[in-house]
Amino acid sequence: MRELTIERNDAGQRLDKFLTKAVKHLPMSLMYKSIRTKKIKVNRKRSDPSYILSEGDTLQLFISEEFFSDESPDNAFIRINPSLDIVYEDENILLCNKPAGMVVHEDESGDENNTLISHIKAYLYRKGEYDPEKEQSFTPALCNRIDRNTAGIVIAAKNAEALRIMNEKVRNREIKKYYLCVCHGIFEKKADRLIGYMRKDSTEKRVYVCNSGHPGRDVKTMITDYRVLAEKDDLSLLCVELITGRTHQIRAHLASVGHPLLGDGKYGVNRQDRALGFSHQALCSYRLCFDFTGDSGILSYLNRKSFTVDTDKLPFLRLFPNAVIPNDSPNERTCS
Repeated sequence: MRELTIERNDAGQRLDKFLTKAVKHLPMSLMYKSIRTKKIKVNRKRSDPSYILSEGDTLQLFISEEFFSDESPDNAFIRINPSLDIVYEDENILLCNKPAGMVVHEDESGDENNTLISHIKAYLYRKGEYDPEKEQSFTPALCNRIDRNTAGIVIAAKNAEALRIMNEKVRNREIKKYYLCVCHGIFEKKADRLIGYMRKDSTEKRVYVCNSGHPGRDVKTMITDYRVLAEKDDLSLLCVELITGRTHQIRAHLASVGHPLLGDGKYGVNRQDRALGFSHQALCSYRLCFDFTGDSGILSYLNRKSFTVDTDKLPFLRLFPNAVIPNDSPNERTCS
């Protein structure tokens, strides 16, 4: 018999969800059977898979030792010398300005050392805020993602409660996301809301957009607000707000109306852009605003706060040296 004590980062989740992370080699079918037949108990009593764990609860597991792995977790990040551009940090979250060219998570290339999450884990480990040997089910995690070649703010949660709350806020669109980008062409409307319908092609790793359609399982509505900030040499600098959050939304949506991003070879032709020194899309998630409408628990202090990257570091802004970068949304002010 093994006994596990629920710590702070284990609390607040369902019993079955915790077990899938804490006892990775236990088949799900056997896990549910063991809960039903009282071979897995909570506080020495029969429980239910949906039971919400509390800090201090104890789990008694009368299951074979073969399901408990003695293998050390993969802690390759410990050897990383972390390199992060931190926009904001407190005891619960970390906002990082991800550089273009870095992936947020390990991809098919298998280079786990050059991922944003690995650098964040290494940073928190060196600060003494994360010890994988003491965690049963939690690891620092990202709450949003951006493409490899898109720069900008990514949110990381330092503890399980912050992760649950932030994931809910992202899902409920209570976090406003603003982007700067450079597009080909001059826009007839200097500010507008674009509405389109997208279909994702996983094989090609791209999306296709049309101006009419019927949302369903394979077709999703895409809503993008933009405002033109400056124009020069058939290029336009835009401030964009994502109303929906779809794959490649800004890149695909603007290309679908005839304005592909500077340097974007997937949704445009960037042969000439490369000659100008732009080998990937001129796009940055430069500002976040926390606009909570529901209960935000331990993160309530973030409500109505906004955070912005140092835009002087964006190479594509050198094309528009006199542009004024806004601190409000493309259509109306939403945050202080």
